[in-house]
Amino acid sequence: MLEVLASGLVYRNPRPELRPVHTWHPTIVRFEDGELLCTFDLASADVALDYRTYASRSLDDGTTWTSPVRVLADSGNRASVHSVRISRVSDGSVVAFGGRMFRDDPDRGLINVPTLGYTEMELITLRSRDRGRSWEGPVRIDPPLVGPAFEICHAIVELRDGRWLGPTSTWMGWDGAAPNGMNAILLVSHDQGSSWPEYIVEFDRWAEHVLHWEQSVVQLRDGRLLAVAWAVSLDTNRAEPTPYALSEDGREFTVRGFTGFRGQTTKIIELPDGRIFSAYRRDDVPGLWATVARLDGDRWVNQETIPLWQGASSGMSGTADPGHELLQLKFGFPQMVVMPDGQLFLVFWCEEDCIKNIRWLRIAV
Repeated sequence: MLEVLASGLVYRNPRPELRPVHTWHPTIVRFEDGELLCTFDLASADVALDYRTYASRSLDDGTTWTSPVRVLADSGNRASVHSVRISRVSDGSVVAFGGRMFRDDPDRGLINVPTLGYTEMELITLRSRDRGRSWEGPVRIDPPLVGPAFEICHAIVELRDGRWLGPTSTWMGWDGAAPNGMNAILLVSHDQGSSWPEYIVEFDRWAEHVLHWEQSVVQLRDGRLLAVAWAVSLDTNRAEPTPYALSEDGREFTVRGFTGFRGQTTKIIELPDGRIFSAYRRDDVPGLWATVARLDGDRWVNQETIPLWQGASSGMSGTADPGHELLQLKFGFPQMVVMPDGQLFLVFWCEEDCIKNIRWLRIAV
């Protein structure tokens, strides 16, 4: 039932012989007239001081794309980099949710590799009312709990009751302090991002030294919330089976079991027929993979699994600490939208011929 129909590039450094430009972490939205907007991060290296989010658009169903344009200009007296993820909300505007990471010491990266701790940062939102051509903000988020840092892993999810969810994970500081663990949570706003007074915990096994990151969450057509996350044991440095959790009321999650695959940076979307499409990187075989499943009540039932792209070796294997392995990844962060014909348009970052670029796939389901 699953088939990759076509593939192409959203962005690849056009002059690698002149300058190093690599790219990561795409997110994508589609407008009613077919225009696609894709944002992604560009930099000369993985944690370089020129790391910023850019936007590109397509008017021909993703075949060709405009040259990338900066989303957020630099501001303030402190050196910083930024990364944001985009989604559409009910009034038609585009919201960007992400973080600004401070780089007071230019010789220090974003992650303290031995401890997995993160540099000082702040969460921010931006808003565009003209399809990403101009942006209002940034608006700084005052989170309702101490991170001290937070993962930038997901776009805003707007629920049918009007609440905005900011999916993230609490993250340890540079010194390794993690007063609230490293757990997948949802920040909650009742006023379209002006304030974030609450949070919801989806996955918490910190007492077992298991962290949850790179989550994905959707509201299903029956109103329930479905979330998955990448679980890693800090005792073994190995990925755990991918868990899924459900919320009946949108306020409390219960972990129901496992998806049946060991997915890293798994992202999910509900198909028009109610089934769940998951795209993920595996830790046992090369490439980006996809699984179509259905929910039988609360039970996850896989139906078909295929490779989508096999251009690089598998992801983090646990042979080194997570901080070192993160910097060695060659692809990931798939994001999807459903096209009018029911096909999926998927984007992800990948390294090909030593250049990290954004690739798209059109997938028949």
